[in-house]
Amino acid sequence: MKLAARLAYYSVGFFIGIMILMFFLSGKKTSCDYGPDARVLKNIRIKDKTYEPSVLLFLKENQLDTSVVRNILNSGDVDFSNSNTKLDSCKIYAVEGEVNNKNLTLRIENCENQATIQQINFKKD
Repeated sequence: MKLAARLAYYSVGFFIGIMILMFFLSGKKTSCDYGPDARVLKNIRIKDKTYEPSVLLFLKENQLDTSVVRNILNSGDVDFSNSNTKLDSCKIYAVEGEVNNKNLTLRIENCENQATIQQINFKKD
């Protein structure tokens, strides 16, 4: 069998497989969070969040609200070099993100059932 015929058969089978997957997975809450950043952020997003009083004060002083934190958790990046992931109970992560052309850094304590936003500040370049 020639190479062109093999590629044609492969392409048809691949296309049919993709269509079947799209049919079965449509409407379901499926995600492909395989990278370390994506797994950590998803893990934090699904937990109940509490805010330290200093974080709420920062948000109020800068005319922001808690949706800023949600946006950063959706599109931010985890800075593992500034995070403490070697703790046994609750790991501490530094998450960086941009909201309204402002770079913010969050410090989040990620426990088993709850995530606490401990600190928020503008990122210094």
